[in-house]
Amino acid sequence: MVRRTKTEALETRNSLLDAAEHLFQARGVSRTSLNDIATEAGTTRGAIYWHFKDKADLFNAMMERVTMPLECSLANTVQAMADPLLALRESMLGALRQTANDEQTRRVFEVATHKVEYVSEMQAVRDRHLRVRNECMAMTEAALGHAVRRDHIELGMPLSTAALGLHVMLDGLIQNWLLDPQAFDLVRCGRHTMDAYFVGLGFSPVDARAPRRAGPARVKAGPGAALPAP
Repeated sequence: MVRRTKTEALETRNSLLDAAEHLFQARGVSRTSLNDIATEAGTTRGAIYWHFKDKADLFNAMMERVTMPLECSLANTVQAMADPLLALRESMLGALRQTANDEQTRRVFEVATHKVEYVSEMQAVRDRHLRVRNECMAMTEAALGHAVRRDHIELGMPLSTAALGLHVMLDGLIQNWLLDPQAFDLVRCGRHTMDAYFVGLGFSPVDARAPRRAGPARVKAGPGAALPAP
């Protein structure tokens, strides 16, 4: 038997995940069998078990292709920007933009939101959902905590509650938008509601926080005179 190369194995794995995405979206997770996925991918059921333990393992791998970049973006953006609130806002807006503009992200989120049932065979999917939610909440809470200390404000609620409120608000927007993407502009509504939420928590408006561009340096050319530096 000819041993497959790593490239061929990766191509097969990705074709299975692509097939799963489309079938899960069209039929729902519980009504899609592993044999359906193998047939759609033009391979065998055995190929699925070469790459995945079961349907839940395949589902989680499908989710990670989309969510891992978003999770890394949240962590990297918050670390990179000087203002933790603006960093958190930009990361959240990035997630909304990717959901609105990237077909694969939208498809996978639709499956995860509206096409999966947490039955016994999908317990590992529920466990992963909770783990990712908790990690995202922890990063959000940490970013808000940094912003609170930086701005010297007092929240009217526990920090964990403020982080939960932001998560629920954006999660609810995404879920409703997925039901009818033509109903509203996800990014614009997300920006407006998030900015209002931050002000409600006691932070200064975003427009007042954005760093101002420094004008050209000026040097004195004589008494009372100033010219732009070359």
